Amino acid sequence: MAHSDLLVARGLCKSYEGRRVVDGLDLHCEAGTVLGLLGPNGAGKTTTLRMLYGFIEPEAGEILYDGKPFAAHRSECKRMIGVCAQEDTLDHDFSVERNLRVYATYFQPRIADIDKRVKHLLDLFGLTPHAHQSPEQLSGGFKRRLMIARSLVHEPRILFLDEPTTGLDPAARVEVWQLVSTLRAQGLAIILTTHYMDEAERLSDECLILSRGKAVAQGAPRALLGTILGEHVAVVPAAQIEAEALERWARAELGAAPARVLEDWQVPLTAAQLVAFSAQFPNARFTVRDPTLEDLFLQLSAGDETAALRPT
Repeated sequence: MAHSDLLVARGLCKSYEGRRVVDGLDLHCEAGTVLGLLGPNGAGKTTTLRMLYGFIEPEAGEILYDGKPFAAHRSECKRMIGVCAQEDTLDHDFSVERNLRVYATYFQPRIADIDKRVKHLLDLFGLTPHAHQSPEQLSGGFKRRLMIARSLVHEPRILFLDEPTTGLDPAARVEVWQLVSTLRAQGLAIILTTHYMDEAERLSDECLILSRGKAVAQGAPRALLGTILGEHVAVVPAAQIEAEALERWARAELGAAPARVLEDWQVPLTAAQLVAFSAQFPNARFTVRDPTLEDLFLQLSAGDETAALRPT
């Protein structure tokens, strides 16, 4: 399927109380793809989303939807956008079906054949058996389905999903993943934020990693990990190695301190660095695994993020 950019942002900037929280950010998202927007708390994800869907104004930069400047074509562009926030904003005084119908009245021009559209969404999201119930009666997973269905009632071309599976049990999470995959296959462009690294890896065609308001890396998840973290992660029990010696070696050879997770050190390494690590610490027993986005997230949270994330 041929893809085209539905969303392009260039040079986005935003400050609060004299602090730049988004700093010259560029991004793009194509039809039929999922862009994972990732980073630790305070990286600028929420502010970026709010600028992209028009909740706040950027201080600098431009946003284009299907080639049209958002600032000059606001109403037309907003008709292309669906937003599913993390918070439950459903109206519990209305039935599931009524939530969709009432929300549909907020859009101009009016949605053609609303009966057909609501029926389609109820069927697609498995909500038909619950159509006449209050959202209050739904499980967490079905509430999330209704939230996403409601954000699509006006047939947008791009969907913002903010932490879509927070608080859901594993089975409900997988069901939401399957829905996201279905929507992508139908040609929807999706911007996803999540703190679940397995979710980001499974769903994202491309990830944009933010740190201190800047994009520090962008690419397909596996390619990104290989470029930035290397091919391997050495997991070393803390008792096996002297902390100061490990940190000294890691800063000299890798440009960053290793991450400590409970009783283990986790050290991202290329193949050559793995050989050097083994030679430097010949008596340390450790295991080796593939890197994950969680390893990248730990580096971002370590404090010297930008220096640590410069590909060599």
